[in-house]
Amino acid sequence: MDNIKETAFKAASVAGELLKERLGNIKQVDYKSAFNIVTDVDKASEKLILEIIKEAFPDDSILAEESGMSKITSNRRWLVDPLDGTTNYTHAYPFFSISIGFELDGEVVFATVFNPISNELFWAEKGKGAWLHDTPIKVSTVDKLSASLLATGFPPDTDAHADNNINEFATLTSTSHGVRRDGSAALDLSFVASGRLDGFWETKLSPWDIAAGGLIVTEAGGKITNLTGGPLELTSGYILATNGLIHDEVLGSLAQLRQATLVKEVSVD
Repeated sequence: MDNIKETAFKAASVAGELLKERLGNIKQVDYKSAFNIVTDVDKASEKLILEIIKEAFPDDSILAEESGMSKITSNRRWLVDPLDGTTNYTHAYPFFSISIGFELDGEVVFATVFNPISNELFWAEKGKGAWLHDTPIKVSTVDKLSASLLATGFPPDTDAHADNNINEFATLTSTSHGVRRDGSAALDLSFVASGRLDGFWETKLSPWDIAAGGLIVTEAGGKITNLTGGPLELTSGYILATNGLIHDEVLGSLAQLRQATLVKEVSVD
C-alpha cells in the first residue's frame, strides 16, 4: 500500500500545483451539457495524474472524469477527479479539490483529497484510519440535527428535474444550524470526516466524486449510506454522509419529505 500512497500523493501534489498556477488563467471552457462545464485545466490536470499513475502501475484500470475508463481487466482501479469544483474554478472561486481513490477487487482501500489552495491533504487507508496530513481526524460529536451544520449540492441541470434537491435543501436548512453549498463533494466529505461539517448529502454524483471522500469519512468514524439508509453504490450517485450520530434523524427528515411529496402528487392526480 505504500506505493499506492506515494503515487496518489505525488499525483495530487503535481496536479495541485497546476491548478494553483492556472487559477484565473483558463484558456478554454467547453460544455458537457447546458450547465455542466469542463475547462482545459481539468483536462491538463487529468493528463498529469494519469501519467503518474500509469508510470507507476501500467496494468491498473483507471476511471477518470474526463477520459472515462481505461482497461477493464484489472482487479485494481483508480478513480480520478482531476478538478472537483470546476464551476468554482472557472470563476476563480477558491474552493475546489483533486480526488483520487484506489479500489482493490471492487472496494475502495485508499483515498486522498487535496485542496491546493489551503494545502490540505486528506487521506485514508482501509482499516487504518483517516488523516489530515499526518494528524488523525475524527468526525464530530454533534448528536442532534438541530445543532448540526450540513452541506449539499445540486445537479448542473437543476431546473430539468423534479428530483433536484431543492426541497430537501429548504427542509434541512430550516431544521439545522444551516446548509452550505460549497461546490466540491470531495471536500464536503473530507470536512465531514474532520468534524468541520456534521453531514453531507447529494444526488446525481459520479463515482469519482465520492469514492475517495467516502472512504475518508468511514475511516474517520462516520457513516455512509444512500438517501434511504441502504448501502452506498458509487454508480447510483445518491449519498448521505454524517458523523453517525445524526444519520437516522437526517434519513427521517428526507423520508418525511418524500412521503409528503408523494401524497401531494396523488392528491393532484
